[in-house]
Amino acid sequence: MEISSKENAQLFSNNTILPVDRSSFKSESSTSKEKQSCCGGIKIFLGALSFVYFAKALSGSYLKSTITQIERRFDIPSSLVGVIDGSFEIGNLLIIVFVSYFGAKLHRPRIIGAGCLIMSAGTFLIAMPQFFMGRYQYERFPSTINSTVSISPCLQEKSQTPLSALEKSQAKINAGVISVLAGIPFWFLPKHLPKPESRKDSSTSSEQSKFITQDNKEQQKSYQPQMKFAEMAKDFLPSLKNLFGNPVYSLYLCASILHFNSLIGMVTYKPKYIEQQYGQTSSKTNFVIGLINIPAVAFGIFSGGLIMKKFRINVLGAAKISLGSSFFGYLLLLSLFAMGCENSDIAGLTISYHGTKQKVDNEQGLLSECNLGCMCSQNDWDPICGENGITYISACLAGCQASNGSGKNTVFFNCSCVGILESPSRSSSAVMGPCQKGNECPKMFLYFLVISVITSYTLSVGGTPGYILLLRCIKPHLKSFALGIYTLAVRVLAGIPAPVYFGVAIDTTCLKWGSKRCGGRGACRLYDSSALRYMYLGLTLVLGTVSIFFSIAVLWVLRKKSALQDETLSANGERDTCVTKSRKDNFVNSDHLIQTTYWPEKETRL
Repeated sequence: MEISSKENAQLFSNNTILPVDRSSFKSESSTSKEKQSCCGGIKIFLGALSFVYFAKALSGSYLKSTITQIERRFDIPSSLVGVIDGSFEIGNLLIIVFVSYFGAKLHRPRIIGAGCLIMSAGTFLIAMPQFFMGRYQYERFPSTINSTVSISPCLQEKSQTPLSALEKSQAKINAGVISVLAGIPFWFLPKHLPKPESRKDSSTSSEQSKFITQDNKEQQKSYQPQMKFAEMAKDFLPSLKNLFGNPVYSLYLCASILHFNSLIGMVTYKPKYIEQQYGQTSSKTNFVIGLINIPAVAFGIFSGGLIMKKFRINVLGAAKISLGSSFFGYLLLLSLFAMGCENSDIAGLTISYHGTKQKVDNEQGLLSECNLGCMCSQNDWDPICGENGITYISACLAGCQASNGSGKNTVFFNCSCVGILESPSRSSSAVMGPCQKGNECPKMFLYFLVISVITSYTLSVGGTPGYILLLRCIKPHLKSFALGIYTLAVRVLAGIPAPVYFGVAIDTTCLKWGSKRCGGRGACRLYDSSALRYMYLGLTLVLGTVSIFFSIAVLWVLRKKSALQDETLSANGERDTCVTKSRKDNFVNSDHLIQTTYWPEKETRL
């Protein structure tokens, strides 16, 4: 009797091992071939998709970098530039939801390829106005263009003369060709990429099963290869209701909308902020942003994905990383309030002609006894820097009687307004261009760059965990639709309005408005540095702070669901122990129970 029990135990162990080996593993040759084809398809898809994002980012970044130039070229305020920038998103609104919903059931690679062709057509369309526009002409005094003799700027009339050095630039049609090339590989990819053998046994991970309850019949119905269009359309509204019935998805969507309002507004007007706050040129501003900030963002996104993969972060961990990234990022952004520059000393606007600090709400302060006889226009903006360190809006308003040189090398002499603050023995001269800001401003600009890079990296680290959180909190057959709704909501409620109301808020800090050639108010020439800093950074921080509260709510809901699920699993565990014991007793007589089992805990999947 004792021997027979040992034999039964040995038979039990042998029977539990050998069938699993036969059913779990294929031959070496078939497995290696499938692995190679799977990896090859995924690598091609990821490579092509990465190139598409590169093309999209290239065109989008170029448009953002031309914001300040568009303002000056067409004499329009920041609010109108915000409308132009936000209209870039309007074209996506018409089809994005339907593409995301029906595209999940159709040939997705070809849909992506068609989208690339449409994107390239739009990029070509953006470049077309360059072919029809003439040379950029702006108002300058003849003495500042070609004159090498002494002319009196104070007494001559204004004229419009184009600079001969400004040629009609070639249109940027490349920011289109790249998009066409990016879409080609998608037309040759299969409809479905092959699935690894280890992932064919289950459609959901253990982590998703904690937060998602799904009926098998519903899942099988959604993955039918050939569904009629009418059936898909009929299921649209129930899918939408099912999606917004998920509290994690709804709260995360609200948090993302506010977060992207903050980021889009900040990124859109960052070149303008650097130019006006720190007195930097447009070319240097765009160069610095492209050289420092964009790599920091890319490295932050990559770091977030690496952390998720390296430490196998679950959905709760992803929510914590996303929340921590936003919290510390906006905390760093708070320090930028102390890294600003004071207003430049501009005669008639921020300082009087006699050197006393003042702010003038109207432009009557531009006239003084030193320039009353010059018959100057108060709408001109052709600043010069006096040797007393004060900027004058034009050579005429500075009371300059003579000039010498050409272009940027023009020097003005006998400037009566400059001479007010100078000793009689010194010549009152001025040079082209505004004066540099205070001695502390270059140092503040360096501090701003350092904090800006760290902030960009910190905020970007939470990008990938947040995206993973979005994917793991919804049912598998609703993933594409959920991403479409998410993208639509972010673009409608953040991509379009954020540049507009940020531009309106920035316009309220303007000190000197330009004028259009045909009359009316043009672009802002000078902003109040302190007001601009508080308006720009304050609006960014308020939106970011509110988004953090929604992120905290997401984390709270996830923890609550996880706790409830753990209690259910522990209760079921005791019952399963009894069932398992009874199965083991009858295992020898129940050969049909010996099957390959899959425990979802062995891997974490989307």
